[in-house]
Amino acid sequence: MDWQGQKVAEQTMQIMLLVFAVIAFITGYVLGSFQMMILIYAGGVTLTTLITVPNWPFFNCHPLSWLDPSEAEKHPKPQVAVSSKKKATKK
Repeated sequence: MDWQGQKVAEQTMQIMLLVFAVIAFITGYVLGSFQMMILIYAGGVTLTTLITVPNWPFFNCHPLSWLDPSEAEKHPKPQVAVSSKKKATKK
């Protein structure tokens, strides 16, 4: 899953959970059934999970191009400078 796909999955998840929460609340209120409300919302969470968690192909529309290994050898990693100075702590 690429960065764009992660954004789409996150937005889809938020929208679906909100929609199922509203539908479950209204249905539970009209029917006067807390159990029906919980069942509808649980079904919505399950459906949302099945849609947004797997790495579906439509979440990978903008794949990242990785650096070729031969190119990586030409550009060495920058070295982290190690500081030998330690800050004095106040007591």
